[in-house]
Amino acid sequence: MRVVFIGTGEIGVPTLRWLTNSVDHELVGVVTQPDKPVGRDQRIQSPPIKTALGERSVPLLQPERIRQEVALAELRALSPDLIVVMAYGQILPRTVLEIPKVGCLNLHASLLPRHRGAAPIQAAITAGDVESGITVIYMDEGLDTGDILLQEKIALAPAETGQSLHDRLAEIAPATLASALTQVSAGTAPRSPQDNAAATYAGKLERDHGRIDWSEPAEVIERKIRAFHPWPGAFTVLSEKQGREWKLKIHAARLVAAQGKPGEISRGNDDELIISAREGGIELGTVQLEGKSVMSAGEFARGHARLLHSAAR
Repeated sequence: MRVVFIGTGEIGVPTLRWLTNSVDHELVGVVTQPDKPVGRDQRIQSPPIKTALGERSVPLLQPERIRQEVALAELRALSPDLIVVMAYGQILPRTVLEIPKVGCLNLHASLLPRHRGAAPIQAAITAGDVESGITVIYMDEGLDTGDILLQEKIALAPAETGQSLHDRLAEIAPATLASALTQVSAGTAPRSPQDNAAATYAGKLERDHGRIDWSEPAEVIERKIRAFHPWPGAFTVLSEKQGREWKLKIHAARLVAAQGKPGEISRGNDDELIISAREGGIELGTVQLEGKSVMSAGEFARGHARLLHSAAR
């Protein structure tokens, strides 16, 4: 089949590479987001999909909005049998969905209908799910609402982070797509409607979503610290006696017993730094004070004792 791949995020790179090397399907085009300025210096950066495509002689489209007439005309000119989408960042309108002869398939990083939306990986860890996976759906105009073709499941590890789950799902995506395309080509691909009553949603994450609420149960906080690594990053705010506030990013931590009030900071020894929450506490592992390098909690406590006089918030 003639396939157009549409995607932006790093999670789609292994699938793109599989399509470029496929002997059964021809990759006739790639669509990704435009290059954008990133960071404090606003340096122009290409999306991971564009970078992965490299110098391959495959047409690359980077429209601001895929619904624009110019983009639609360019897509139609590629004459795809199938469009495959993974982590693109824009909802495809009907005008795009109607272009391929066979249809549009989306690879979503959760077990739909659970965790529809932009941040399914973090949502699965935060919710305490025991499994996740890749769901291949026939796309419609809704947000991850299309009929299910197949799912590939994996168990979540006890110390799973947003990064580790992202990487594991990216790794299984190509084989999952290969199985789906085999069934589509053979005319045996099933269609199973989603149970909308069981749907949950995982909205787009912003930096402020990483701020820890120490009045939450410690178990919930520990899951969020893992889920939000590396993005958007879990953090708390500490204050000097003079009133200046500092953001402390928490890269790793573990559950411990604690009896203090939520946000209360305690030290068991020179290497232990514990913050109390509801129903337990969090022992900090590696942290990063804004503007500083990553360090152990013990190193932070010894070098920044002035920030440990009040509660974290």
